[in-house]
Amino acid sequence: MDDPVHAALFDAESLARLTALADTDPSFVVHDFADPAAAGPLAGAEVLLTGWGCPPLTAEALARMPRLRTVIHAAGSVKHHVTGACWERGLTVASAAAANAVPVAEYTVAAVLFSGKRVLHAARVYREKRTWMNALDVVGTGGNHRRTVGVVGASRIGRRVIELLRPHDLRVLLYDPYVGEAEAAELGAVSVPLDTLALTSDTVTIHAPELPETRHLFDRDRLALLPDGATLINTARGSLVDTEALIAELVAGRLNAVLDVTDPEVLPPDSPLYDLPNVLLTPHIAGSLGNELGRMTHAALDELERYARGLPYADPVRADRLTRSA
Repeated sequence: MDDPVHAALFDAESLARLTALADTDPSFVVHDFADPAAAGPLAGAEVLLTGWGCPPLTAEALARMPRLRTVIHAAGSVKHHVTGACWERGLTVASAAAANAVPVAEYTVAAVLFSGKRVLHAARVYREKRTWMNALDVVGTGGNHRRTVGVVGASRIGRRVIELLRPHDLRVLLYDPYVGEAEAAELGAVSVPLDTLALTSDTVTIHAPELPETRHLFDRDRLALLPDGATLINTARGSLVDTEALIAELVAGRLNAVLDVTDPEVLPPDSPLYDLPNVLLTPHIAGSLGNELGRMTHAALDELERYARGLPYADPVRADRLTRSA
């Protein structure tokens, strides 16, 4: 992992736990598997504890780790570093993706509720007028009573969003090609086709993986299906939305958006998304940051403890599921 990531993930408590669980030098961080200084530690490594910035585990890299048996990722997606060579070697892999899903879902639910209440619009109008206003006029037909929220993707995050929305008086729709009506109902949602979801949702929140078939899932035609005044929330990957098509809808004032990810990321300095009043744009902050990082660290150490005790991982990464997951 990168040095700043190591410093952010591990405080004194987690470092003490790590050294109690494993024979390791907690201050030694590998940035490059070809670094001669890493040759000795890698040659004897049985476990790799990885984080953001881990280089790809190619066949060449794995050849430097003849004793390696498992990889534990103290973050979410492993697609950046776990390659086919890992599965060919028979390595097991675990991830703290479930822990990282928690703050993303919390961010999403906050965005859903603020969007329904038209909070950003009301704040902008208040800032501009700086005088008493009739709140009924400002919020208009907004509000969260029996609003319809469309969740795209029953991923860990999507499922957590549905769970967190349950106490609220909302109707939740779900589109996921791998989830049937009965399972969706158990989650607390109604399974519908994607176009139906787009047509009938006041707020749409995207939690699908970045795959070739999901690129521009919300293209010009599908964005046009969203009702006037609807809000699109994207905390997944920017490529799932056609940026230019979305900008056209936003400039026209027909839609609103809450975007924590964009395509490209970072947007060019002259992008209208920075300044449009109907857009909340954040710099990829929905995932674990600050004191939330400790949750991921201890989730990874929980898996390390299971490995040390000879137990199966609680959240294993499986090669056959990576083709349809983040």
